[in-house]
Amino acid sequence: MFGLDPFHFWIVIAVTLFSGFVKGAVGFAMPMIMMSALGSFLSAQQALAILILPTLFTNIGQAFRQGWRPAWDSTVKYRWHIGMVALFIPISAMFAPAIPQWVMYLLLGVPITLFALWQLAGRSMAIPIHHRRRVEIVSGIIGGLYGGVSGIWGPPLIVYLLSIGTEKTEQVRVQGVVFLLGAVVLTFAHLQSGVLNAQTLPLSAIVVIPAALGMWLGFIAHDRLDVAQFRRWTQILLVLTGANLVRRALEVLNLPL
Repeated sequence: MFGLDPFHFWIVIAVTLFSGFVKGAVGFAMPMIMMSALGSFLSAQQALAILILPTLFTNIGQAFRQGWRPAWDSTVKYRWHIGMVALFIPISAMFAPAIPQWVMYLLLGVPITLFALWQLAGRSMAIPIHHRRRVEIVSGIIGGLYGGVSGIWGPPLIVYLLSIGTEKTEQVRVQGVVFLLGAVVLTFAHLQSGVLNAQTLPLSAIVVIPAALGMWLGFIAHDRLDVAQFRRWTQILLVLTGANLVRRALEVLNLPL
């Protein structure tokens, strides 16, 4: 079945359904869940190829859930972050071969984990309003620099949105807009690289269905979550994201996990 035995095919479907649900509920973590789960029995390139199209299409649905006008308004409102991400991803990508991956994973994973644990402990990290543009620009630069090297540009945005207390529906929409930008770049890049090819494209396309179903169910859960619950689940997933990055750093170094 699409190059997989039936057992592993249905595991792929189940993992994609679950990751779509999480993405619909809190707005992120689909690639992290899919890469972590699928990478346990598939090669990294196979896992990456499978997640490309569901990531692209769920980000379209997430960004435009309330229509094109709110998506455009969010793009304008957070244009500094989006612009910095778009500018610095290609710049840092040129230096990717020279920077050890484990260094980037640790530099991103440790502060994200500490930030989320700090917030889970009930501590505030609110940014004074007169500093927000500056912090938005810096978070965009950090996201872009990390994105070009590691393919991960979302956590700095989520940290920024949590810090300024963004309303939950707007937070998910803004994440969708920024992630959609990266997903488009990722799709075209891997059509060129050969990761997404005649063998991997059909499976990536078919798992768009469970991804969309899972995200629809996640949207229902999102609408029922109050603000406190939404922030807490987002913080918990940030802890898991940061810890996963630290795990990948240790894995690259061949250290015991």
